[in-house]
Amino acid sequence: MTKKYFGTDGIRGLVNSKNINGDMFFKFGLASGTYFKIQKKTKQLAIIAKDTRLSGYTLEPALVSGLASAGMHVYTLGPLPTNGLAMLTRKMKANMGIMITASHNPYSDNGLKLFGPDGLKLSDKIEKKIEKLIDKKIDNNLSRPQKLGRVKRLETANDEYIKILKKNFPKDFNLIGLRIVIDCANGAGYKAGPELLKSLGAKVFTIGAMPNGLNINKNCGSTHPNKIKNAVKKYKAHLGISLDGDADRIILCDEKSNIIDGDQIIAAIALRWQQKKMLKGGVIGTLMSNYGLEKFFKGKNIKFIRANVGDRYVKEKMQKYNFNLGGEQSGHIILGKFATTGDGLLVALEVLFSLRKGKRASNFFNTFIKTPQILENIEVKDKNIINNIDVRSSIKKAEKLIKNQGRILVRKSGTESKIRIMGEGINKKLLLNCLEIIRKKIK
Repeated sequence: MTKKYFGTDGIRGLVNSKNINGDMFFKFGLASGTYFKIQKKTKQLAIIAKDTRLSGYTLEPALVSGLASAGMHVYTLGPLPTNGLAMLTRKMKANMGIMITASHNPYSDNGLKLFGPDGLKLSDKIEKKIEKLIDKKIDNNLSRPQKLGRVKRLETANDEYIKILKKNFPKDFNLIGLRIVIDCANGAGYKAGPELLKSLGAKVFTIGAMPNGLNINKNCGSTHPNKIKNAVKKYKAHLGISLDGDADRIILCDEKSNIIDGDQIIAAIALRWQQKKMLKGGVIGTLMSNYGLEKFFKGKNIKFIRANVGDRYVKEKMQKYNFNLGGEQSGHIILGKFATTGDGLLVALEVLFSLRKGKRASNFFNTFIKTPQILENIEVKDKNIINNIDVRSSIKKAEKLIKNQGRILVRKSGTESKIRIMGEGINKKLLLNCLEIIRKKIK
């Protein structure tokens, strides 16, 4: 049975249409609050964080109202990176954590990411149970007047998050002498990112840290890496850090202004962890992970397994195989030793810790040669067009043409009305021809 509301990473869409409006957020709060109240009857606490979208001011009160109506007590934390919420959900022993965000999407979108008491994103099974509660009559889930939840604001969430991050490293670890540029995407990490780096002694150059509700991810952040590339060059920085809207993604830039994507970051960390005997089991990638990364791991005798796209699915496979490192090319990277979900700032600290003895970022990330890869997103009215007979036939034709010379992957976006096409291969002409065959049928 397919899910009605939840996608690959929570719920996401255009504000004030379909599922992203005050009415639905009240229902989401009421349903999720009801589910978790039944599971754990002791504390009955939910915590809520958000990114910097203007719509957060309308959606958060509706969500809070739904949770309180279910009898859940609520703490609102304000703007905070997604993994900060996950970490504090565990630390505060809350029943659940809810992040109001649309991640790397433009300001006009918003959504939810839900975490359980263990700080993990909810499984498909739990999401389906919550969906059933959403569709029930509201009266069935409302608490009696004396059982309604109370709501408080917690102002210290970013400070607590920074403390947790720093505790993962030795007390004497510092960034004195390093020049670092950080692009916060005008998003959830605009406070925690610069404050964390400054507290460790770095000379910090900050961009994308003046959110106005409408500029999140706008020509900045991990989806616009040229911004960090130019800033590293301008400020002669040792490293550039680029986050996305909710700071669970990271793209880096070395001192030579080379952009470093998630696959390259994962490769460098995996090699270091293998050398230090810290790597547990192997690495989980996704269907989008570069074939060059797979070949690199094979050559280094590091196990590599692909999961479906989405850091939630990466984490599920990490748990299944007992691996402690996984992630996506887009910059979602899970350091299983420290976190339950992707965390751009945590990954940045791990990289900076690796560079603390004067190693250059360009040398640290010089690990494997990427197989040429082309990514294309096609906007569609109905993502189910991927199941059309003619479209499926074109995909098979393209796969047959490129067989043994590369690979093709066509999938629905889990967060947008788009079909994503990815092709890899040394023969660029052949690759472009294969992608055009599919593109024509979809369009």
